[in-house]
Amino acid sequence: MNYDDVKKRLRRIEGQVRGVLRMMEEDKNCKDVVTQLTAVRSAVDRSIACIVTYNLVNRLRKELGKGENANTENYLEEAMNLMVQNK
Repeated sequence: MNYDDVKKRLRRIEGQVRGVLRMMEEDKNCKDVVTQLTAVRSAVDRSIACIVTYNLVNRLRKELGKGENANTENYLEEAMNLMVQNK
């Protein structure tokens, strides 16, 4: 996964949001609107996870390149905090 893949995901999400707005303008059933918004939220959560994972992997690779002086705990903790804040 790279940032181009995440950008594609975000463009799809953008389309989903436009679809939800259209549904609301057409006065669609509340349950249907909420179902679509739940799908948007899930897609955003997956995008966040992809971004955090991509960043973490790159930072860990760079840190591990330091050999025995590598300190990965801070990076892992930061990634965990980002994921927990998201929920």
